[in-house]
Parts: sequence; structure tokens; C-alpha cells
Amino acid sequence: MKHILKIVALLVAVSAIWVGLLETSLIPHSHTWLLPIYFVVALGCYGLLMVGIGLMRFPTCPQEAILLQKDISEAREFLKQRGVDVSPD
Repeated sequence: MKHILKIVALLVAVSAIWVGLLETSLIPHSHTWLLPIYFVVALGCYGLLMVGIGLMRFPTCPQEAILLQKDISEAREFLKQRGVDVSPD
């Protein structure tokens, strides 16, 4: 819920700034009408940056990997008991 409020607040702030720039004509109208496009491009770049940072800082969890392998072997045994072929090939 907090993220939604942050996004809505950001959109309201950007919209207010954009309308203010349109009304005061500090920036030529040809540039002002392109601001939403610049905003979307900047938001996309920010998203890609956050994904890249998340991938670089992705933690390795050896304990979780061991538990996952244990769960996989238990599932294979369960399926073998039911007559399902679950060869690792």
C-alpha cells in the first residue's frame, strides 16, 4: 500500500509541475508537451537501473538450496511410489 501512495504522490507532483509549466510558459510549449514522454523514459531507465542493481546484489542462499534439493528428492520418491517415471534425464 505504501508503494501505491508513493506512486500516486509522485504522479500528482509531476502533473502539478507540468501544468504549472504549461500555465507560466517558462519553458516553450514545444518542450513542455514533451515532458510526459521524458518522464516515462526516465521512469523506464530508473526501473531498469533498479532491476540491474537487484540482480547485482542478488543474495545466494546455500541453506535454501540444500532445502530445495531435499524437497526435490522427496517429491521424486513420492512420485516413484505412485508409479510416475521421474528420471533426472
